[in-house]
Amino acid sequence: MTRTSIELGDVTPHNIKQLRKLNTVVFPVSYNDKFYVDVLDAGELAKLAYYNDIVVGAVCCRIDTSDNQRRLYIMTLGCLSPYRRLGIGTVMFQHILNYVEKDGNFDSIFLHVQVNNDGAIEFYKKFGFEIVETKKHYYKRIEPADAHVLQKTLRKTPLNASNHVHSNGHLEKKEKKA
Repeated sequence: MTRTSIELGDVTPHNIKQLRKLNTVVFPVSYNDKFYVDVLDAGELAKLAYYNDIVVGAVCCRIDTSDNQRRLYIMTLGCLSPYRRLGIGTVMFQHILNYVEKDGNFDSIFLHVQVNNDGAIEFYKKFGFEIVETKKHYYKRIEPADAHVLQKTLRKTPLNASNHVHSNGHLEKKEKKA
């Protein structure tokens, strides 16, 4: 019986070309040079996935601090098709989940998925993600151009002092007067 091994490794200047090649094969969109420069600074938020010492997948994330929330954005999480359904994506996702739990200060994890990518949508739903929005024309040069925003809420965001929750549970947003 052969024992398979799935391991994660750092993205470094020495293997960044492997990440670039992998992304070209796995994803229908191409990523610019700035993406790869940022990934080199991402530390634990960017990992290559090795299956028996062969690079077969990668995950790249960044921290997003918009809308008064601190969220983890999964830019890419993918695996070469012959290596899918072997637990590699789960190992990569579990690494990200561990990072977020250890940090303890994230409101949610989110990502964009092409609307016709049923495999990815099912993968994320398995981990408690929900489709929270569909963005029309999100992608520039691929069809379909629409993307679902999938999100896993980690904690309920505190209400702003300017908002009020009625006894019926509805949130009233108070407009700020100029």
